[in-house]
Amino acid sequence: MQRIDRFLKLMNDRGASDFHLTVGRPPMIRTSGTMETVRYRVVTELDFTDMVQPITPPKLWDEFVTNGDVDYSYEIPEMARYRVNLFRQQRGAGAVFRVIPTKIMTIEQLGLPEPIRRIAALQSGLVLVTGPTGSGKSTTLAAIIDLINETRSLHVITIEDPVEFVHPNKKCLVHQREIGSQARSFAEALKAAGREDPDIILVGEMRDLETIAMALSAAERGTLVFGTLHTNNAAKTMDRIINVFPSGEQESIRNVLGETIRAVVAQQLLPKLGGGRVAALEILFGSPAIGNMIREGKTSQITSAIQTGIKEGMIDMDSSIRRLYDEKKISARAAYDKAIDKSQFKDSLAAEGMSE
Repeated sequence: MQRIDRFLKLMNDRGASDFHLTVGRPPMIRTSGTMETVRYRVVTELDFTDMVQPITPPKLWDEFVTNGDVDYSYEIPEMARYRVNLFRQQRGAGAVFRVIPTKIMTIEQLGLPEPIRRIAALQSGLVLVTGPTGSGKSTTLAAIIDLINETRSLHVITIEDPVEFVHPNKKCLVHQREIGSQARSFAEALKAAGREDPDIILVGEMRDLETIAMALSAAERGTLVFGTLHTNNAAKTMDRIINVFPSGEQESIRNVLGETIRAVVAQQLLPKLGGGRVAALEILFGSPAIGNMIREGKTSQITSAIQTGIKEGMIDMDSSIRRLYDEKKISARAAYDKAIDKSQFKDSLAAEGMSE
């Protein structure tokens, strides 16, 4: 048992999502979205090295020492896997361990809306799952890939940093590549994937122009491509992709995006009344009308199109938040903080303040 394992076991016992180890202060865990200090002494640089170096692959430890930032995964058998980020900051070294559930939860177990199942039947194009860090994007994607794995005989390639959920070969042949240990970059792994006869490619994070361009190109060639972005609704997602490119290329990118986009699932986690967290989801399905809006640079109209697409299983973010509030799952403050159009919740927030 490694020295760090007892802290990760404590994290597991308390149902925490993250463990923070930072030189210059005691360790901390995040439970239900809130940071809590662990009863332990202030961590020194020596403590940090003694706890973290033994579980870090030597090549990656050298990279951390040289560059001050590295990602990898760590597993405690029969307990949990963790996504690890090591970094340098003003006071010294820091590390964040995020728990990766070993069990892939189904769409039903996650309580995701029924229309999400439709994504698993798509044949080609681009599907984006978006939201802030820690909003459950990887968990949602894992559930969709697992449904595909249960129901279709395809070749799936995932490119992740690091690999989070490990997918067994069920009906699908699944190859999972980890940036750092098995590939140098997302763009390089995507380029290689194009030569590996894929039906589906999952890109763990579309971070840069080259990766986004290659993902769009793969979708244009007829592969079903899944990717993630840190945006909180569909309209902003389209803008983010287009604006990554130089102005002279944006018109052609709008054409490609309008042609290839099949679905956007934007999600946020909100504090749940009574404890825990609950997800608000915006769902967009591609259509000729949506494609035209993107091509014509009218992405500001996408939210209105979602609002009129209820029969097709679409829902906008604020309506999803409103539903959670009406069902008394979240407070008016939580609704107001996460809403896109905050004016919708001003009266509710004022009323909640008066009742308190």
